[in-house]
Amino acid sequence: MAYKSVDKLQKVLADEVFNHTKDPKKASGRALGTLVEIITYYLLKTWKLNNHISIERGLAEYGNPDITHNVEYSLHPVIRSLCVIIDKSEKSITSNVVLKALAATGFDLTGFEKKNNQLLRNNILRNACTIATSENSFLLCSIKSDVGGKLELHIYEQNKKPYAIVECKRVGVEEGMNKGPQTIEKAKQGAYVARTASSLQKIRSENGEMQGIIYKSDSSFIIKPYVNLMEEVIFSSDKELLRKFILTIGVVSNHGNWIRKAANGDLNFSEENFQKELMVLAQSYDWLLFLTDKGLADFIDNLLLHPIPEFQFLRDTFLSSYAEGKKKNQFTKVQMNNEADKILLQFFNENLFAIESWFKVISPFQKNIADLKGELEELKNKNWQNILL
Repeated sequence: MAYKSVDKLQKVLADEVFNHTKDPKKASGRALGTLVEIITYYLLKTWKLNNHISIERGLAEYGNPDITHNVEYSLHPVIRSLCVIIDKSEKSITSNVVLKALAATGFDLTGFEKKNNQLLRNNILRNACTIATSENSFLLCSIKSDVGGKLELHIYEQNKKPYAIVECKRVGVEEGMNKGPQTIEKAKQGAYVARTASSLQKIRSENGEMQGIIYKSDSSFIIKPYVNLMEEVIFSSDKELLRKFILTIGVVSNHGNWIRKAANGDLNFSEENFQKELMVLAQSYDWLLFLTDKGLADFIDNLLLHPIPEFQFLRDTFLSSYAEGKKKNQFTKVQMNNEADKILLQFFNENLFAIESWFKVISPFQKNIADLKGELEELKNKNWQNILL
């Protein structure tokens, strides 16, 4: 790794990219948080989940729908989808443009309310672009291919009820401090959402074992060891178990806040070395992933700070998004330069094995990222139209 830690890398960003800001350290820390979200998003897309992703949706608590929480990413069942071709001569690809092309195919838009979003404007792409909503679903659009003067758009309808959520947590360390002052607050926020999202709930026995409980519509319930019950639900075809189940996934980064270091500075991903905050998250999310310093540093160094020529455009886009007097950020999970998006997708597809190795699985114990991919694939392919009737 070119940098000994992400904290050293944050200082480089503060000195080289954010030196014009009032608080360069804080600005670079926020940018690192954004990059964690971007890495997570493009990993999900590379796992063939693009049509299932929504960004910053309100998630209703299980059994308490009056309270909702925004989550970074939610994965939803796809009800129906199709592709349309539009002319690229349009100055911007608005919801109106897409809906007009969609209506021409005979797609039934009864009950949908148009959203004033733009899929593409000034070559800035809106990821997971919602073009309309109905009482029980969202209608989204993405670019499937861009050839010549035509764009092929993929339009897909998502059920409002997600089958998984993904949240990212990162806290920086101030000079002279061992960990970020808001670490425990972020851990508590994430833990609360994770514990209230799904019909599968965690309870602890007197001897400390984590049990799972899930209720059926007739108020009967099942209690079993949590991980065993979670796997049973995921690989089940029982509507009663699946209809309100949501797999909760957390992604954290920056070791200084979450893991105690050995005397020589090495990191050991064992439970006895976890800070209290990481233990809270590991016992709340169904899956907790740790984006390593090496992974984050490799992404930033190889793509944004010292890229090879084919990635130079990413560096230019990143720097222009944070330059003094910049007009619009075009390097976030929501707004991404269209050409940068293509480069990122190519990079993630060509380097998927290495990128997956950037993540350590904190919980469930003795599972790996291939297991998580398998569970998401299983949930994606469920017959949700039948389950959610």
